[in-house]
Amino acid sequence: PYLPGASTDAFKGLSVLVGLMVSLGGASVIGQAFSGLILMYSGTFRRGDYVRIGDNEGTVTELSMFTTHLRTGLGEEITLSNSVVMAATTRNYSRAVPGTGYVVDTVVTIGYGTPWRQVEAMLLDAARRTQDIAQSPAPMVRQTALSDYYVEYRLVAYTPLQKPAPRLEVLHRLHGNIQ
Repeated sequence: PYLPGASTDAFKGLSVLVGLMVSLGGASVIGQAFSGLILMYSGTFRRGDYVRIGDNEGTVTELSMFTTHLRTGLGEEITLSNSVVMAATTRNYSRAVPGTGYVVDTVVTIGYGTPWRQVEAMLLDAARRTQDIAQSPAPMVRQTALSDYYVEYRLVAYTPLQKPAPRLEVLHRLHGNIQ
């Protein structure tokens, strides 16, 4: 009431608009904070886990109330808002099987002319020869698709917890052995 023009309709309308803008902006901040609390206390992932969140993959370096930080295999740091993390599909490679490091998987497509048993044996041999691939639980091969011209094979292996290596490096060595 002490501001000049406070009793005018224009001032009242502007104050309602500003109040609405602050309320909507505050709702976003509160939503971010609730997302952060849910992520911290739900145990979906924690610092040190290797995860894929949407299209982003890396090691969780920080989980705070408003953001999640990932360090990629290429050394990049990615900061994701927790509302984005909550909306995206999260794959936690660090918790696949108790007692192991994390999942390492890759897909190859081979034409129907090559016997499937031979492909499976070669993929398992490549996994055995790859440094930082655990032998227990044993790597496995699954045929995941039968397309018109090729069969899709997925090799699934694990890294040992005792000496976790960056997932990108393990995949690099595995792909080299597959080739």
